[in-house]
Amino acid sequence: MKRMKLKDKVCIITGATSGMGKAIAETLYSEGAKLILSGRNLKRGQALAKKLEKSVFVPGDVGNATYNEELVNVALDNFGKLDALSLNAGVLGLGNVVDLPISSWQNTLETNLSSIFYLSKYAIPHLQEGTGSTILINSSIAAFKSFPNHPAYCASKGATLALMKQMAVEYAPKIRVNAICPGPVDTPLIWDSAKAFEKPEEAVENAKNATLLKRLGTPEDIAKLALFMLSDDSSWITGSAMTIDGGILNT
Repeated sequence: MKRMKLKDKVCIITGATSGMGKAIAETLYSEGAKLILSGRNLKRGQALAKKLEKSVFVPGDVGNATYNEELVNVALDNFGKLDALSLNAGVLGLGNVVDLPISSWQNTLETNLSSIFYLSKYAIPHLQEGTGSTILINSSIAAFKSFPNHPAYCASKGATLALMKQMAVEYAPKIRVNAICPGPVDTPLIWDSAKAFEKPEEAVENAKNATLLKRLGTPEDIAKLALFMLSDDSSWITGSAMTIDGGILNT
């Protein structure tokens, strides 16, 4: 009988209603995890919670500190403990520095960066009570490589790695804190990102061809790495940013 890598582990997953976050939720569930699902889309969230039986969907905005506290409380109320965070919520905030509305800059930083601080703040005291607790941040190769018309996104993703490393130092050895840094993955986000370019479809095709492996990543590619990083298979890894990009940073 197959050993489930996350049997009875309780995990909060943000950005769970689409793309990489959804694939991660489905993968963790298949390995025995008990899930609190976070997202803004009520219909998709409820459908996912129904599919992943006994999972709990909590709709809301991760940029709101109070909502993140609620996620932790829901995990404790439903499952009595908390073992892991999988932090995937993200927005783009497209536009150059001059043209980008301040409200868009603030929203991007709140969603991509502050949400990690908020949820970690409320979750860490409970993560410290268990063993093998883990925080996994879904960052981006935008932490290393800049793209036109993505100032808020690039800044926020760079900052997520600084926060990840600081928390890894602060909370070792009780909690492991790591990040994954996807490259071009075939999700709605990459098509939204491509709108920053004059020819969006060509931009996505160029990104695919720029990878050494000549294909876009899939949400399932990312989910497999997330499973490894959240399980005891990676028990000697903390403070690390794991690139998963088809080799694009080497071109």
